[in-house]
Amino acid sequence: MKLPELSEDCSRCAALCCVAYSFAEHEDFAILKSADTPCPNLGEDFRCSIHAELKPQGFGGCVAYSCAGAGQRVTQELFGGETWRDDPDLLPHMTRALRVLRPIHEALLILQEAAALPLPNYLSRKCAELTDALCPEAASSVWDFTEEHVQGALEELPGFVELLAPFATPRD
Repeated sequence: MKLPELSEDCSRCAALCCVAYSFAEHEDFAILKSADTPCPNLGEDFRCSIHAELKPQGFGGCVAYSCAGAGQRVTQELFGGETWRDDPDLLPHMTRALRVLRPIHEALLILQEAAALPLPNYLSRKCAELTDALCPEAASSVWDFTEEHVQGALEELPGFVELLAPFATPRD
């Protein structure tokens, strides 16, 4: 089983994070924005027109956000490089796929960290089992990630993480 890329590469995405999520106007977002609506700061080239000034302009939430590689996976693997700008009908499908894959990618990051801990065999096996479940073989559609065994593994993660506390070493 090969893990997907778990760090964002915005150059291979269609700015899905700038479209998929709603913004509530508060300290992390200077505007109110509905889900599945492009941010008004998003350029035609999928780049943020205020990227260098995000935090001073009130978009600290954008600075803190990471898709953990889910954005480019949706764009490149599930949609073959097509974008919602090429075909506007793709927009709700691509944004839904991001909302499904991002928690899976975040869970895989946690499991990758867990696998590096000095765990007893039963926890190492459970870690590998959860990782395998979150990486469906030959996944080609968002539906592969909504299968019961995948979502079940995602639901099991918090309980698994609680079991890791005695094996984790504090970071400096």
